Amino acid sequence: MRFKAGLVVPVLRVFDLVKAHEFYVGYLGFTVDWEHRFDGEGPVYQQVSRGSLVLHLSEHHGDGTPGTLVYVYAKGVRDLHAELAGKDYPYLNPGIGPSAGAESGGACLELRDPFGNTLRIDERED
Repeated sequence: MRFKAGLVVPVLRVFDLVKAHEFYVGYLGFTVDWEHRFDGEGPVYQQVSRGSLVLHLSEHHGDGTPGTLVYVYAKGVRDLHAELAGKDYPYLNPGIGPSAGAESGGACLELRDPFGNTLRIDERED
């Protein structure tokens, strides 16, 4: 059988679940798919998604590194930018720029979460 990779899911380190939900669920429009704790008081490991974009958020020490960059190939980046511009989220007002290295410009949106992780959402037109 030939190797065939499936869905790749980045694990992002978060330190405050309330702030993480404010950003990923409230601002970016993700849905919490599931959540796991080893006991009722332990750190959270959970999956959030928005369409086909799936992320794991972890409060566990050693899961992920703060400051991680996740590069996302996407369509409709300008629409997402307009959606986010219409939201009341005082901690981020992202601009939109051209795709790095794209001949025709494209559109790139960088979103930094409260823990230093960045989602670079890029729509390349060439």
